[in-house]
Amino acid sequence: VLLRRRNATGPECAAAPVAPANPFLGVMLPYTPLHHLLLDDLGFAVVATSGNISEEPICTDERDARDTLSGIADGFLVHDRPIARHADDSVTRVAAGRELLLRRARGYAPLPLPLTGVGGTTTVLGVGAHQKNTVGISVEGRVVLGQHIGDLSTLAACAAFERSVSDLQMLYRRTPARVACDSHPDYASTRHAHSLTPNAIPVQHHFAHVVSCAVENALAGPVLGVSWDGTGYGDDGTVWGGEFLRVDASDPRGYERIAHLRTFRLPGGERAVREPRRSALGVLFELDGGPPQRLPATVRDAFSGEELRVVTRMLTREINAPVTSSAGRLFDAVASLTGIRQVTAFEGQAAMELEFAAHRSGTSENLPIAVDTTTARPWVVDWAPAICDILSALPAQDTATVAAAFHNGLAAAILSVAAASGVEQIVLTGGCFQNAYLLERTIVQLRTAGLRPYWHQRVPPNDGGIALGQIAVACALINGEESG
Repeated sequence: VLLRRRNATGPECAAAPVAPANPFLGVMLPYTPLHHLLLDDLGFAVVATSGNISEEPICTDERDARDTLSGIADGFLVHDRPIARHADDSVTRVAAGRELLLRRARGYAPLPLPLTGVGGTTTVLGVGAHQKNTVGISVEGRVVLGQHIGDLSTLAACAAFERSVSDLQMLYRRTPARVACDSHPDYASTRHAHSLTPNAIPVQHHFAHVVSCAVENALAGPVLGVSWDGTGYGDDGTVWGGEFLRVDASDPRGYERIAHLRTFRLPGGERAVREPRRSALGVLFELDGGPPQRLPATVRDAFSGEELRVVTRMLTREINAPVTSSAGRLFDAVASLTGIRQVTAFEGQAAMELEFAAHRSGTSENLPIAVDTTTARPWVVDWAPAICDILSALPAQDTATVAAAFHNGLAAAILSVAAASGVEQIVLTGGCFQNAYLLERTIVQLRTAGLRPYWHQRVPPNDGGIALGQIAVACALINGEESG
């Protein structure tokens, strides 16, 4: 459970290098007899981490652990009882007065969730997305989600993913008649789905997010899904991530893209995900319609002269610079502009630190984000006025105030779209809504306006909840085929 650090010093407090620059600590109580024996003997809290190297699943085999972790661990405590399958510790936080799951694994998986309103008796396998992968299977009107697998970027992770797919079928004695996957053709999970069946059902990434949240909350009728994250394959071939989708929760066979964040280019593609400075340059390039006329020192000094020239050429020539509407990358850009983070060490670091900064401010000020709902759909949610204000405020303005005002502006923009959509039920989903500041501000604004916000609790808002949405959409499509 993520808990706020105490403002205290002394031997009873965690050392500064534990979760550096993070106001939260992940805390857990001993949950096995072995934990109790160790901690009773020590008599003090310990820092614990998973038995794996970065981007790979937990080691479950003693020999594999010795080979993989010998350069990290000083000793190994082993047992003669083999481990059947790996299960990470779950991660949760409190947001908007209730639990918000960030990683669904030990203690939660494989607890089933009812497939409310969608129904159907066909067994469907959902293989999830590429990041924070979780797979699921429908069983008699319920969906069983497996444990968190992680990012499918290594052979070990892909092997764990394939074992999880087999395990669910074996444990519940079900052979899926259909397989649902992400619409991104290059995801490892998508390729595996097509290797299992020639008629795999592709489900657009952000559509799956919205349906996942609607099913979890047992919603019926129309919903406006605010689906914000870092990356998702869009219907137009661009990188989506700041989407407003109208969906019929009772029959989720399709959606209307009501609105989206203004697009910009990501120089370097995937590399921009790890370097917020690149997102910032892409935003500035879009703002000025060419090489930036206003390049703040925070961004300029983050590049060498040659790097800046190369990245600018990428944008000018539109080479390896995909177009995106990603809210996650917009958060990165603002983190770079304000000098909070230029290069990340782990996924989401820049956006997290921008949220932490916002929590330090008490401002209710909004940075202006324009939404013209008089035009044809999809409406464009334009961040340009907010970026101009940030550029004008630097370096005099307090970073925490800028961060909070940016979050407040985003919440106000969501309200503007929601109010104009004519839909009362508003679903908040996608990795950006792990951000408690954004989530709580948005909920308050929507409720004040008489709208009904819904968000996740038993399923993560990030890609760990994608399989649930994929299965629900596939079931609706199959039901439509059978009744049609």
